[in-house]
Amino acid sequence: MADTTRDPVTGRMTTGHEWNGIEELETPIPRVVLFFLAATALFSIGYWLLMPAWPFGWSYTKGLLGIDQREVVTEQVRDAAAERAGWTTRIANASFAEIKADPALMRRVVETGRTLFEDNCAVCHGTKGKGGPGFPNLAAGSWLWGGAPEAIAETIRVGINGTAKDTRTSQMLAFGRDGVLQREQVLAVVAYVRSLSGLALTATEQASLPAGKEVFAQNCVACHGPEGKGMQDLGAPDLTDTNWIYGGDAQSVLNTVHGGRQGHMPSWEGRLSPTEIKLLALYVGTLGGEKK
Repeated sequence: MADTTRDPVTGRMTTGHEWNGIEELETPIPRVVLFFLAATALFSIGYWLLMPAWPFGWSYTKGLLGIDQREVVTEQVRDAAAERAGWTTRIANASFAEIKADPALMRRVVETGRTLFEDNCAVCHGTKGKGGPGFPNLAAGSWLWGGAPEAIAETIRVGINGTAKDTRTSQMLAFGRDGVLQREQVLAVVAYVRSLSGLALTATEQASLPAGKEVFAQNCVACHGPEGKGMQDLGAPDLTDTNWIYGGDAQSVLNTVHGGRQGHMPSWEGRLSPTEIKLLALYVGTLGGEKK
């Protein structure tokens, strides 16, 4: 056995282990540690006896208190649904105008609509509704199919170029790829379209504006209108503002005119209830106004 000695500083015995002149003390476990270990063991035993704890494979121990968390959660969900029923029923039965005129209801719309939007729409349009390449900016107030709550609700319900029987349908032709226009005509109309929203043009683009205006009049006014302000009945965007779905730089507009575009939005009917669609339509209207 190793020789043990008493340490002159601490008064504790050493273990007899020594390394390079350093001796190891025989230090007992602090009593506070033993206390907490005992308390933890007693708490565990008490919890096992009182609460559901041990699985059997087909069931579990119910505990002496008989507490069932599933029943607790079910009751909480039931209470929450009952609390929501009061104002959701009002939203379901009231007109859009009546809801917007009620500040208390609109607070509910914003709170609940934000959650619905983030869960279902933010993946494409962003959490703030500002969109991105290929996805419209819902906060800009520039609407393809109309920004009134009724129009927004209908777009949400049926989708765009979707699978619903009455889906909204819109497509832009591939004027360059399909040979409808020659490349010089495509470049000219690209310059003209960009000029409609006041974008800076090169000298070459400026020189092509008369030809571009003529190409536009012959090929584009049927959907975008003679002034390029779009047609909401067709889902054709306003080309005179600064909101570009696919980008307003020369290359992006060239890609659009040459290859065409066909956006897509799923139909939410059947996935969301009519009340949820109504809530979403009202919430989307608060993102950037309902000017158009």
